Amino acid sequence: MPVLAKGLLTGFGKHPRPDAALPRTRLVLPAVRIGLGRAATYARVCGYDATEPLPVTYPHILGFPLAARLMSARDFPLPMLGLVHTGIEITQYAPLHPTDTLELTVYAGTLRPHRRGTEVVMTTEARRAGALVWHDRSTYLARHRTADDEEGRRPAPPSPAARELPVRARWRLPADLGRRHAAVSGDYNPIHLHALTARPLGFPRAIAHGMWTFARCAAEAVLPGTATLRISAEFHAPVLLPATVTYAYETTRTGGTFHLRGGPEDRPRLHLEGRVSTDV
Repeated sequence: MPVLAKGLLTGFGKHPRPDAALPRTRLVLPAVRIGLGRAATYARVCGYDATEPLPVTYPHILGFPLAARLMSARDFPLPMLGLVHTGIEITQYAPLHPTDTLELTVYAGTLRPHRRGTEVVMTTEARRAGALVWHDRSTYLARHRTADDEEGRRPAPPSPAARELPVRARWRLPADLGRRHAAVSGDYNPIHLHALTARPLGFPRAIAHGMWTFARCAAEAVLPGTATLRISAEFHAPVLLPATVTYAYETTRTGGTFHLRGGPEDRPRLHLEGRVSTDV
C-alpha cells in the first residue's frame, strides 16, 4: 500500500510517450527464502494442487515488490496508477522448489508504442547458486492519446476472434477474489479490491488480477513435474467480479494453447489467450 501511495504522488505531471528515457536501475534481492507456508497459501488461492515443484508463476509474485518500487519512482516515465497488465511470458530453465533461496533482479527493459498509449516491458530474473533458472517479461500499458487518435480517430480493431478450443473447466469466481489474491501477491491495486474503489478508476465492479487468471490457467496447462517450459499470455478483457468463466485447452506438439472466456454463452468475451511449450 505505501508503494501505491507513492506511485499516486509521483505520477502527477508525467506525460507518457514511447521515446521517453527509462531509468537503468536494477533492483536486486540477493537471498529470497520462499518458505512452504507462503507457497502453499499462494497455491490454494490460484488453484495449484501442490507446491512441489514451485508454481511457475510464483517468482513473478516474489519480484513484484521490486517492480512496484521501480514503477513508482519519480524517474519512471509512466504513471504507476492506471497501468494495465497486457501480457506476460515466463521461461523456466529448471524446476524450482519452496525450499530454494533465490536471487531476484528486476529492471525496465524498453518502452514501445501501443495503439492505445505506451507500453513498458518489465523483466524479472531468478538465479539459484548464480545460475539463471527463471525469467519473465511483463508488459504494462499506460493509456493516453496517440497519433492514431489525432489522425482521424481510427476505430479500434475488433475484439480478438480466436478460434474455439475444447472447454475443459468452468470456474465460479467470488466477489472477494481480488482481495484474496492481493493478500498472497502484495498487489493491492484498488481496481481489484471492491466496487467502491474500482469505480473511480473506470470499472463498474472490482476486476480479477491478470496474474490470478494467468496463474489459474497455468495450474491447469502445466503438467506436474515439468522441468523446463515457456508459458505466455495476452490479457484482452478484464474479468468483472463475481463471474463465471470457462477454461479451454488444446494440445499441441510441444505443449498447448489455452483461452479464458466469460460473459453470456451466446457472445462470450475472450479474457486471456495463452500458450505453453516445453521446447525451451
